[in-house]
Amino acid sequence: MSRSDRLYALIQSLRDGRLHRASELAKTHGVSERTIWRDMDTLMASGVPVRGERGLGYRMTAPVTLPPLNLSMTELEALHVGLAAVAHGGDAELSAAARKLSGRIDTLLPEDRTGARGGWTFAVHPLADAAAGFAHMPRIRAAIRSRQKLAAHHQEDDASLQRRVIRPLKLDYWGRVWTVACWCETTGGFATLRVDRIAQLDILPALFVEEQGKTLVDFNHAQG
Repeated sequence: MSRSDRLYALIQSLRDGRLHRASELAKTHGVSERTIWRDMDTLMASGVPVRGERGLGYRMTAPVTLPPLNLSMTELEALHVGLAAVAHGGDAELSAAARKLSGRIDTLLPEDRTGARGGWTFAVHPLADAAAGFAHMPRIRAAIRSRQKLAAHHQEDDASLQRRVIRPLKLDYWGRVWTVACWCETTGGFATLRVDRIAQLDILPALFVEEQGKTLVDFNHAQG
């Protein structure tokens, strides 16, 4: 076992919060007590919340914590992509942890839902709903930058599937669910589509230019 693997294994041993003697840890991990002493010094120097001393034993005093972070929307998306992938993996313990962590993140996010339609309760949507739309995100972002028209096969509130030709204007995040604000050429008005409800997304050859009454500024003004 490499030292890095052993350090990780020691952290797992200490996660129960109990006092572990160096002799016990040495026997469990097949090394000398002196090696355990050095490893514990390394863990403590690395910021792992381990307390103890030689001759008495060691215990982890608190869960691992992180300093406050400022995340961009793209970084936040990447975080939830990873959580969604883990939540639907085969490891039950990691899946439960991913769902719990996602819920904790939701509680810390600003909840400005003034632009939402239909009384959506985004925070309770399962991860599978959000994960369903992640594949569309790169094309939507690229289309916003290049002003490319898209054909979105979108599941409407009545569960019907409607093909909409849209001019994507911006992406918004609502606590695990992303929406795309757009001018919908099919209906002749602004629309807010849930990305996870887009069953198929096609890039159209036509570009669009800003027209009065159909821009992002007009959309924001319409939202009040």
